[in-house]
This record gives sequence, structure tokens and C-alpha cells, in this order.
Amino acid sequence: MRDFEEDGAEESELSVSAPKTWATGAPAVAHALKYALGQTSPKRTALTLLNINQAKGFDCPGCAWPEPAPGERHRNEYCENGAKHISDEATSRRVTADFFRQYSVDELSRKSDYWLNQQGRLTEPMVLREGATHYEPVGWDEALDLLARELRALDHPDEALFYTSGRLANEPAFLLQLFARAFGTNNLPDCSNMCHESSGSALVETLGIGKGSVSLDDLYNADLVFVVGQNPGTNHPRMLSALEETKRRGGSVVAVNPLPEAGLLRFKHPQKARGVIGRGTDIADQFLQIRPGGDLALFQALNLLLLDAEDKEPGTVLDRAFIDEHTTGYDAFA
Repeated sequence: MRDFEEDGAEESELSVSAPKTWATGAPAVAHALKYALGQTSPKRTALTLLNINQAKGFDCPGCAWPEPAPGERHRNEYCENGAKHISDEATSRRVTADFFRQYSVDELSRKSDYWLNQQGRLTEPMVLREGATHYEPVGWDEALDLLARELRALDHPDEALFYTSGRLANEPAFLLQLFARAFGTNNLPDCSNMCHESSGSALVETLGIGKGSVSLDDLYNADLVFVVGQNPGTNHPRMLSALEETKRRGGSVVAVNPLPEAGLLRFKHPQKARGVIGRGTDIADQFLQIRPGGDLALFQALNLLLLDAEDKEPGTVLDRAFIDEHTTGYDAFA
């Protein structure tokens, strides 16, 4: 059994280097391909990557960034993170019963999440018996009987939680929710409850919708884009190509963050010549380096400047017709 700790998964092998001043470019392509080819064959890698985010392919589960219209998509419509994510899904590595005989539950609990993921995919159901130190394989009939027995032992269906990853593909997610509802409950939490639920609730309360309300064309044609408290180069790198298009069409970008992020300093598009052999594109026209938690004060100050400008030249700064029709509480705010 190969030990994938050698792949740089352990904290003891981490190092700190000088801050980067640009993101993506040819190194991102090289890193993505190296990782993908370490997971599966060249043929399987090509078949998988060339179908990500295509009209007749499948959505990348790496992030929620939208796709351009079918005729406007790149042949490789994904980022380094997405390629690695899909490669994990398509991996040829397998975790067999021999692996679980080698490692006890206690030993596995001391391994990093990355290391565990690098071992590969399960090949059969496994069970940890009461008092046992190792997982052992069981047949599908026994596994399903065990699951059914536990569910039938509940006093009410709502005592069950059907927890899964928010990155689950649509087809298995549909089957899971169908099973949960047939069992009699809608308790279907996932990792989204710990990341986007708070922002979604706030968006619903303030804007009436819990997700983005703009299209990519809106972003491309914006005069000004604020990128606040996040790093597109890490969270959803394909946003960098959208911001590059915004800049190409004459728009400006303001980055607001405690730390300067490499992707917002300069983006080297790996599918364009200027991104591979050229300088790339400077993204942020201004960088506002606030302290953590300082974003509220910043936007209060910006609001005050807008109100002052409106007072000096009424009707030239604020869209009062829009405010009157679509908002409440303006007078108290102003």
C-alpha cells in the first residue's frame, strides 16, 4: 500500500514563501495536469476534463460560478481547483479491505483529511462493529439491512438526518432526497448550512433573494465592480476571466480585503497568449486594505459620501425613482 504522505499532505512539509504578485498562467495548467495524471490515466483525464462545464457535459462541483452561454465557452471551461476536484472524483485509486486491515480507526483518526482523500475510493461497504478497532467489509445485503434496522428503530422519521456534501452531483442528490422524503422527513442538511446559509438569509431579508441576482453580461458591462472580503483566485478562479473582460470593456475593479490577493493584483489567462508569455492583466484598480471587520465602517463612509454628493447636486447621484419603488427605510437611513 503506497503511503501518500510523500505527496506533500502533511503540515510538517509546508513552507512559507514570498507573496505572489499574479495568479494562474501556465503553472496552473501544469499543476492541474500533474495532479490529474497522478489520479488516473491520460485518456480518462482527457475525457473528464474536456466535458467539464460544457453544454453536453457536466457541471464542475468545485464552485458555483456560472457558465457563459454555450457559444461563448472555452474548450477548457474550468480552473485549476475544478480540475483537481474532478480528478478526485474520477480517480483510479481504490481503498480495499486490505487498507482497513492495515490501519486501525485510531490511526486513521490521526491522518489529515488530504491524506485520507488521496488513498482513493471505497470498493465495498465497510462497518465498524461494536468494540472493534478496524473497519471490516460487509456485503450489500447486510449493509442495507443494517441501515434499514437503524431507521426502523427511530420513533419518528424526523429523528433521521440525511447529511451529504453540497458538492454531490445532481443525480445522486435527487435520489437521496427522494429516499429521505419517502422515509417521511425533509431533514436534508449539507455543508451549505455551514457556509452560505447565513449570507443567504441576510440576502433574502435585504434583497428578497438568497443568491446572486446578476448575469455574467452584467459583470462584463459594469462600470465598477467591488470585490469584498474574498479571493477569486482561490474561491472561484474563473471569476478572474470575467473580471478581465470587465477591464477589457473599460470597467474598473476595487478590491476590499485585509490582505492583497495575488489574483486581484494580476491575472495571467492560461488560454491566451498574453497570459502565457505576456504580462497578463492588472485586475484591481484600487486596493482598500481594511482591518478585519472594517467593511461595515467602509460602506457607511461610502454611503455618507453618496448622500453628501446628492445633497450638493440633487437628482444627479441617487436613483430616487428606483429607491422609492424597490426599497424601504431610506429616510431613516439618510
